[in-house]
Amino acid sequence: MLNIEIIPCLSDNYSYVIVDEETNLVGVIDPSEFESINNFLSKKYKKLDYILNTHHHFDHVNGNKELKLKYNSKIVASKIDREKIPGIDILLNTNDNFIFGNTHFNIIFVPGHTKGHIAFYSQKEKVIFTGDTLFSLGCGRIFEGTSKQMYDSLKKIKKLPKDTKIYCGHEYTENNLQFCLKYEKKNKALKIKLNWIKEKLNRGMPTIPITLDEELKTNIFLRCENIELKKDLNMIDASDELVFGKLRNLKDDF
Repeated sequence: MLNIEIIPCLSDNYSYVIVDEETNLVGVIDPSEFESINNFLSKKYKKLDYILNTHHHFDHVNGNKELKLKYNSKIVASKIDREKIPGIDILLNTNDNFIFGNTHFNIIFVPGHTKGHIAFYSQKEKVIFTGDTLFSLGCGRIFEGTSKQMYDSLKKIKKLPKDTKIYCGHEYTENNLQFCLKYEKKNKALKIKLNWIKEKLNRGMPTIPITLDEELKTNIFLRCENIELKKDLNMIDASDELVFGKLRNLKDDF
């Protein structure tokens, strides 16, 4: 069984300490900073076997060097990012399996936000770590890739089992909700979710993980085929991909 601890970092990042309970392997996904991760590890586990990176951006790898130095950890990341993430030990390709104790992560290539972005998916544990590709009620900005790449990456995630739990890189849910409501005013599931999000945040709790099933009902970027949405955007005859591109541009200016 995989135990997952959510570690808030920086202003709105989430890193994740993962533990394979049967083998006692300890890992961290996207360590945004050294101090918060080290404080948690030093109190509870006193070890760190692996550092898993979804992509090379500073706010996802900033803790790598110090954590590796202190704990003699192995850094795991995309082969494409080998020049951008110093100290990589294990280079991953699309559809590789990274074996973390008794947990097998399938490596899903999800470019768009960056060229080498990957997600770590475990079918057995029903979890996916999406970095900055898919957020609760949103998706990442397109920096190095293309709109088509991001659209195709999200389509890959949409095909996973609906009970898959999504662990993303940031607490952007409240802002994302406001954007979704602006362009999908008739979505009753969104209106219900508004109070749930406010309650979570008021209690100082993360709004994640969230199931893929819930995202399919509420995340506008996963709903580009929706006829009512296309009508509201005056894009009734447009392809789903063009609708996605329009929404991504609108969100960039939101």
